[in-house]
Amino acid sequence: MNPASRQLPVSMGANRDNKWRMPARSSRRKFGPSQKHRIFLAAVPDGDTAARIHALAQALKAEHGFTGNLILPEHLHVTLFHLGDWAALPEEIVTLASGAASQVNAPAFDVAFHRAQSFRNSTGVYPFVLTGDKGQWRTLHEALRMALTDAGLGGATRGDFAPHITLTYDKVRVKPKAMAPVSWRVQDFVLIHSELGKTTHNHLGRWPLA
Repeated sequence: MNPASRQLPVSMGANRDNKWRMPARSSRRKFGPSQKHRIFLAAVPDGDTAARIHALAQALKAEHGFTGNLILPEHLHVTLFHLGDWAALPEEIVTLASGAASQVNAPAFDVAFHRAQSFRNSTGVYPFVLTGDKGQWRTLHEALRMALTDAGLGGATRGDFAPHITLTYDKVRVKPKAMAPVSWRVQDFVLIHSELGKTTHNHLGRWPLA
């Protein structure tokens, strides 16, 4: 059976039109005892690129006097769509998202990140990120948006997409600064289950680009 066509019980989060109600989005992305499982679709740099990004993060940490821990090389990623924070791993969401991902037909493409900056938030602990141009991601992001919408997960596709790689979180806030670009070729994307508070990323699926 096509995962997108499965009947979803209202008690598990689907409304009567088979459209899932995603958890409320928050710019602070807080989580507590009832929210321990984060699901998202992402592009992950290859091992060599991840090592280069992590080395750059170490240099930038020293330059700016950050005290926060750096994101592990194997956890560096560009979030494409956030699919919610949950009390337990949402098997129906995983099934639907995996079915949607398998429908995506998009070519591999090159990306470059050429700015470093802190993102604003209200907690006083700022994400320090690498940012790049949105246009490079347009074909993949739009194809995935359409597939998720067709699968009943359109609620996850709202909001602006700002491609970035988070390097650390720190109380020091840094203005945008140009730098030598970090580039790689995006050849696939993955569905990630993050066990919040455990520094654990589980890859639930990987889909190659043409």
